[in-house]
Amino acid sequence: MTSPSDSREIRPVRAADAPRLAGLLAQLGYPSDAGAVTRRLATILDSAAQQVFVAADGARIDGYVGVERRPALLHQDEHAEITGLVVDAAARRAGLGRTLVRAAEQWAARQGLPAIVVRSNVVRPASHPFYEGLGYLRTSTSHSYFKDLTAGGGRRRWAAGP
Repeated sequence: MTSPSDSREIRPVRAADAPRLAGLLAQLGYPSDAGAVTRRLATILDSAAQQVFVAADGARIDGYVGVERRPALLHQDEHAEITGLVVDAAARRAGLGRTLVRAAEQWAARQGLPAIVVRSNVVRPASHPFYEGLGYLRTSTSHSYFKDLTAGGGRRRWAAGP
């Protein structure tokens, strides 16, 4: 799949993409070294319930979207959830985010999932009209809590969610 605005290809992530993904995650406020991203990516690549798509132009990665199946017992049936979306600062405002979200939606539809959800932190106000412009409806607001379960974890802070 190619982005309508340029020659970038939208394709499934590869293990070799980890170093560039680390740079994109830092732009979103989640600094991670390439080794950590490589380990996390290995788990995702082995999962049939998760997919990451990248916007690639040769070796350059200008954005990514993560999506996964979410089984649910409470108020909704199994659905897809966008777990991350980042477009490089130099590539924003050209339709790439929209193209990546469309790739996630198409993946969810191929999985037979009836709906897709995305959560967007209040600290990212620019993303809210973006998702609404794509037809997403705001359904709730919530707080996110973190508890470190490692020995001596103390009150270490986890990065705020997307």
